[in-house]
Amino acid sequence: MQSPSDRRRLPLFAPHQGGRSAMTCAYRCGNACSHPVPNTSQNPYLGDLIAQAVSRRSLLRSSVVATVAAGAAGALAAPAAAGRTDEPAASAWWSRGPRGLDFEPVAPNQNDQVSIPDGYEQHVVIAWGDPILKGAPEFDPEDQTPEAQAGQFGYNNDYAALLDHPDGRRRKVLVANHEYTSESMMFPGYDGDAPTREQVETAWAAHGMSVVALDEDRRSGELTPRVGDELNRRITVTTPFTVTGPAAGSDLLKTTADPEGTTVLGTLNNCAGGTTPWGTVLSGEENFNQYFANFASIEDADEKARLARYGFGGGASDRRWEQYDPRFDLLQEPNEPHRFGWIVEVDPYDPDWAPRKRTALGRFKHEGAGPRLARDGRVVVYMGDDERFDYLYKFVSDKKMKWGSSRRAREHNRTLLDEGTLYVAKFTGDSADEIDGTGTLPEDERFDGSGEWIRLAEGDKSYVDGFTAEEVYIFTRQAADAVGATKMDRPEDVEPNPKTGKVYVALTNNTARGTGSNAPADEANPRNGNKHGQVLELEEKHGDPTGRKFGWNLLLVCGDPEDPGTYFGGFPKDQVSPISCPDNVAFDPHGNLWISTDGNALGNNDGLFAVALDGSHRGQVKQFLTVPRGAETCGPVVQDRHVLIAAQHPGEIDGASYDNPLSEWPDGPGSIPRPAVVNVTRKHFGRIGR
Repeated sequence: MQSPSDRRRLPLFAPHQGGRSAMTCAYRCGNACSHPVPNTSQNPYLGDLIAQAVSRRSLLRSSVVATVAAGAAGALAAPAAAGRTDEPAASAWWSRGPRGLDFEPVAPNQNDQVSIPDGYEQHVVIAWGDPILKGAPEFDPEDQTPEAQAGQFGYNNDYAALLDHPDGRRRKVLVANHEYTSESMMFPGYDGDAPTREQVETAWAAHGMSVVALDEDRRSGELTPRVGDELNRRITVTTPFTVTGPAAGSDLLKTTADPEGTTVLGTLNNCAGGTTPWGTVLSGEENFNQYFANFASIEDADEKARLARYGFGGGASDRRWEQYDPRFDLLQEPNEPHRFGWIVEVDPYDPDWAPRKRTALGRFKHEGAGPRLARDGRVVVYMGDDERFDYLYKFVSDKKMKWGSSRRAREHNRTLLDEGTLYVAKFTGDSADEIDGTGTLPEDERFDGSGEWIRLAEGDKSYVDGFTAEEVYIFTRQAADAVGATKMDRPEDVEPNPKTGKVYVALTNNTARGTGSNAPADEANPRNGNKHGQVLELEEKHGDPTGRKFGWNLLLVCGDPEDPGTYFGGFPKDQVSPISCPDNVAFDPHGNLWISTDGNALGNNDGLFAVALDGSHRGQVKQFLTVPRGAETCGPVVQDRHVLIAAQHPGEIDGASYDNPLSEWPDGPGSIPRPAVVNVTRKHFGRIGR
């Protein structure tokens, strides 16, 4: 039990709506959804578009005719009923089906464990505080230091990549993001108003990324860290990053410590990511605004407006980092926030290569980056800006990828993301005059349409009136506002399917849609008060990702299948798992879509879901696992014989703290919860879903 003095040490967390705890909202994104919507432009938007339910007949028709011109049919759902906890219909329909999806789905639950299907096994690969660098100590929660944490696995693991190790077939390389720290869960007796320097510097070391070599057991598939491997690496808030691309050296990026505007210390709030065809890893800097203090004291109106568009606000920061480093004080270093909000690139095979911040990909709240090669060898990267009513982007490189592993090819490929064209998406619906915000289908029984990629900048050329090229890259949100991009419902992970080339967009939720002065529903965003989210399917015209035209449709309208407003690609709704708040997406070797969730608004734990995309099973959603109480499902990685997820912020439930843990995962009774990466394998190391 906490004493009254212990309770006073805990931060105050604002009330919120949705499936996340108020604590998670405060630590992860600075209570973004409790603040005014940063996008006050009058652009049309795309987010709620997915809220209507399509009839089975129109769904089946749309799945067959999923062409760019027609834009396959989708369905939108009205707000779904919360609290469903009963098991999904588990009759013979669950058996068989598409390759890779033959498993008995896990029932929704509120258990303090990772729940997996029968016939599967799991183990924790690595958890917060486990040593990875040579000489790093074992984790001791009562004796944490910045020096120890800098050699240990970081906190709140998010994106994960599982790559081959160059030294052997039975070795792997794990790359993981560490999005944010939850100080009251990390430190005993934490005082949020007066953190110590040691606590702050430990949190700096717990942010960033980890690169960890793993041994793979050939019989069980168990993955074990190789402590001290030459590839092992920690990237933190104090690691030097090289700024590259067209905005490098801009006056807007120069600070007292970096008068050249080309070197930044650290990376912040790294969420999802992507793996490039040349073997590097991309990571998205997301809710960076919350780390900076004294916005309220800024007097320059233009600067204040620029910062407000990125969600800045208030006085002191929640973590009080400005007390120990002036670069987090906007009054002392007004350009420092411009140095975050980028896609960063890390080479896990070259520890001596300084990570890069790629300015050609624009600056916003990057969820991640989904790369794809075009037929001509150019690379295309799809990106979502994770904020209510913000936008979908893509980047097309000028140069082509060189094949092979030679040093020359590698050096060339590590420059591909510095030169190219940045675009933002504009969506058009086919039945705009029929959208009333209720989720009622248009007469053509479809929510679908076409779209256009609008150019923003290329090199030193701006395509946005009133913006220089460097202003487009640094203030990308404002540039996208100016060209009339379509507003969406928190576009998070955006990934191209390696089998088909179709692009899938996780739109997590947007309860602000249609409220107050916020934008109302349109055909791309047909559901007001959207709390469960949807998944959008996009197909480039002629299958060419470098082009400027596309078609789109809604694959899923998430929520309780018993709610008439939900839609599951036309599959019978009494034969699917309920899903809420899609966040990250991945694909298995067969081309099936896998979705992890964040903030399940149906009252159950978050999980990982598999979805068939083709044939008679299109839209069949099956829950593969659930994460522990209070946790979010991150990652994920789905390979032939491995499923990896990062269980982020377990036990982060309102009222919890280090001194009052409300989860015992993963270490069991008497322990504090620790974020960790989990490996799920089929018994006898068989193929997943077979």
